[in-house]
Amino acid sequence: MLFVEFANVCEQVAATTKKLEKAALLKAFFAQLTDADLMLAARFFAGTPFPLSDQRVLNVGGAVIRDAVIVLTQAEPGVWSRLVVEHGETGRAAQLLLPGHVATVPTLTLADLMAIYEQLQTARGPSKKLPIIVATLERLTPLEGVYFIKLMLGGDLRIGLQEGLVEDALARAVEVPVAQVQRANMLIGDIGETAVLARHGRLDEAQMRLFHPLKFMLASPIAEPEEIRKNIAGPFFAEDKYDGVRAQAHKQGDRVALYSRTLDEITHRFPEVVAALSRLPGEWILDGEILAAREGQILPFKALQARLGRKDVSAELLEQTPVVFIGYDILYQDGAVLLDDPLYMRRVRLEDLILPYGGEQPLDGVIAATVVPSLQLLIKHIDRIDLLFDQARARGNEGLMIKDPDSRYKPGRRGREWLKVKKALATLDVVVTAAEVGNGARRRFLSDYTFAVRRSADDPELLNVGKAYSGLTDAEIQELTDWFTAHTIRDFGRVKLVEPEIVLEIAFDTVQPSARHKSGYALRFPRIVRWRRDKSAAEIDTLETVQQIAEST
Repeated sequence: MLFVEFANVCEQVAATTKKLEKAALLKAFFAQLTDADLMLAARFFAGTPFPLSDQRVLNVGGAVIRDAVIVLTQAEPGVWSRLVVEHGETGRAAQLLLPGHVATVPTLTLADLMAIYEQLQTARGPSKKLPIIVATLERLTPLEGVYFIKLMLGGDLRIGLQEGLVEDALARAVEVPVAQVQRANMLIGDIGETAVLARHGRLDEAQMRLFHPLKFMLASPIAEPEEIRKNIAGPFFAEDKYDGVRAQAHKQGDRVALYSRTLDEITHRFPEVVAALSRLPGEWILDGEILAAREGQILPFKALQARLGRKDVSAELLEQTPVVFIGYDILYQDGAVLLDDPLYMRRVRLEDLILPYGGEQPLDGVIAATVVPSLQLLIKHIDRIDLLFDQARARGNEGLMIKDPDSRYKPGRRGREWLKVKKALATLDVVVTAAEVGNGARRRFLSDYTFAVRRSADDPELLNVGKAYSGLTDAEIQELTDWFTAHTIRDFGRVKLVEPEIVLEIAFDTVQPSARHKSGYALRFPRIVRWRRDKSAAEIDTLETVQQIAEST
């Protein structure tokens, strides 16, 4: 199948807002494909050349794509920047510049593009990737170039199509409940392989495949304990909300791997956790948190940041910033998928696994081993929440989690079975959209950041809600300055519009109406709590959350 046919279907999908029409377009296209092309097309529609179970990444950024288009078209950098800003993405900007410089007749197939992506993955550094991208764009029509670029950047084709809709289209194509497709895809971590199994009526053959991360179950914020009773009628678990890095641990045989909430492998950063987890028997998948801790006491999140983003962790850094793994759920064990078991049963399994080899957290929060279960109590009355929250904060933790003992584990879902208690105003996770040169001692840095939230969970449009400049260390500001300089999409001198990828957690005093921002709101006295290296821009807060906070104050 020619790649242009895939691009044409993408354009048709983008042209409708109706999910049923999108699914019908995919269903019709899938029916024309061989098994090999079906596998590739399903992955491409999900936004990436490689399946989730394959940890390979292309490491292609906006700068090298810009350079490739400019080399090919001789366009002025300022023209490129203007088009990117106007159209909101590099693929569409390239489409306007490529005519007259690239092919007019499509010749490359889906398999050809996959081979090129594999070549790009093995090429090290922009200087090696640039000629591959230039040569490929020359062989593609402008429309094909759009989707070649989109897939290089990965994650979202921005045509109103998420992986869940691909699953739905596959289910409709073979007339099975979408839950069957979703479960198979979750177990094996490959929407392409799932598509082929679905076509041949073999979805029930899907088995849990370790060493691909499952999506994490998420919690919904509440401000008042009374909100618990809107969701959980009986007793509930109260659990410390830890201020660390969410991590999923996989073990099979002698191998242990750790994955972040962005589904990236982070095993190499925490060798002492890997060593401790390797002593736990059997094969399993754990959900938990990695914290910095010294002599049994939890350290602030900033202490942990030194371990994040490092390719190599030195012996000195291991000594300076020791870490522990807090386990609070078990998703799979020795051949049994546990996602549909109630939480109270999963908790028994978790403690039976960890306690003989780790240690239990006493109520004073002292952690006496590298691997321990979370501090969790079964509570009947909501009037204990305030005290438990204060005690959790005194132990160095962020707050309190509330969990329904009967809850199933729902990967990638934010339901009301898990709640996070936040006092006063919640912080917001935002993405930086612009960086500005600082003043005084910071005049050499990009230190003032304009930030945005998503319009909604389904709409990725970014809406600015404020600007902050305090809260980061000098080292972090230098690192971000280097990153923003390399990822500028439009330069206005002191202010640079940047690729929206850097996520910050922002604290503030109040939310107030604002005609200045398209969102209609502005945060009053915002300050940066931390740089959320563990979060992607797809996970930031939404306008709805901002509105709820504004209405409650």
